Amino acid sequence: MTSVPTPIPSRTQYVLEEIKRRILTGQLTPGQALVETELAAQFGVSKTPVREALKTLAGTGLVVMSQYKGVTVRMVDADMAREVYDVRLLLEPEALKRAVRRGASLDAARDALARADAATDTAERSLANREFHRALYLPCGNPLLGRMLDEVRDQAALVSAVAWAASPSWEREAGEHREILRLALEGNADGAGRALHAHIASFVERAFPQAGAEVQGEDGQA
Repeated sequence: MTSVPTPIPSRTQYVLEEIKRRILTGQLTPGQALVETELAAQFGVSKTPVREALKTLAGTGLVVMSQYKGVTVRMVDADMAREVYDVRLLLEPEALKRAVRRGASLDAARDALARADAATDTAERSLANREFHRALYLPCGNPLLGRMLDEVRDQAALVSAVAWAASPSWEREAGEHREILRLALEGNADGAGRALHAHIASFVERAFPQAGAEVQGEDGQA
């Protein structure tokens, strides 16, 4: 008999999404303590939904739970950036190539790109950029591959949020997104994969030079 996953209660889901939004928009900064009682008071809930939300966020890598320091927003450094972007470099271009080769619809990617271009603040732009990348890899035809990339999605967004706060570079990235989508829509799977690989690698190299030098991918690119 197959077990059915227990749905997350609505209050826990609300708290989870709100804490995640604050982390990914920089309202809650890396290293900042997340105190259950304070968060419960802010959201008007008991400590239980907050505790459950924090456990889920720890599982996705956005927060760290320590016996001594309690719960804190995960710190972003070169090692963390290298780990997350190495996984993306290994999997994301391949997923895009598979999506293009199977003739999958990329309408969702086109819509996300338009929303990113029209965004009026960093939070809105960040969300649209995350949706753009997901729309490229999700129709790859391998659900497990999509789920593996989903697992690092929030951590990649945290890296981007920290990097953008230090040095906004979304205009350059928007141009790279347009080129990736153009190649994909033309049916050029290999070209789109290479462009996506270069896009991911160049971002981490600019934002975290000490990590970028160690992230190696296809054709010897950094």
